[in-house]
Amino acid sequence: MDANALFEKLETFAGRQVGAADVARDPVNQPMIRHWCDAVADANPVYTDADFAAQSIHGGIVAPPTMLQAWTMRGLRPPPKPVAAAPGPQNDLFALLDAAGFTSVVATNCTQEYRRYLKPGDHLNVTMAIESVSREKRTALGDGHFITQLMTYRDEAGDEVATMRFRLLKFKPGTGKAPTPAPAAEAPKSERPRPEE
Repeated sequence: MDANALFEKLETFAGRQVGAADVARDPVNQPMIRHWCDAVADANPVYTDADFAAQSIHGGIVAPPTMLQAWTMRGLRPPPKPVAAAPGPQNDLFALLDAAGFTSVVATNCTQEYRRYLKPGDHLNVTMAIESVSREKRTALGDGHFITQLMTYRDEAGDEVATMRFRLLKFKPGTGKAPTPAPAAEAPKSERPRPEE
């Protein structure tokens, strides 16, 4: 299949939702906020000091925005996945790229946009859609296609609270630019005194 025909097929995946919403196991809560702040050494009192937070523009404790993904993570021991990959847009997209030789994958970047601060009691869910697939690009890792996934986070009322774009590169191994060899190092000069002649 030539590059144009492949790209036409890849474009059909743009805008398709991947599976049902993942619902957070727990609502936003103070103990998890405190553990997060301890782990990343964030001493902002609006996250952990109820009296201070009550006097702030937030009127109470809020969660650090960077915790966004933590609320919907499945944990260290998620339920076992089925042996066979479940059918769905993302698996079908990856299978199409694998069949065309783009068998390696690497995450390239992630951006988040916040609509509002999260407060204790908010119960989040997240949906994922394939936002876009690029034409074939030449990169240092290899020739490949960038896949942008759009995660939309909503509260229990269905209101959008944040979005995250996560970009992957599916590439052909062995097609990248070989690293430039480092110049040979000069032998270190001896600091021993030379004998008199």
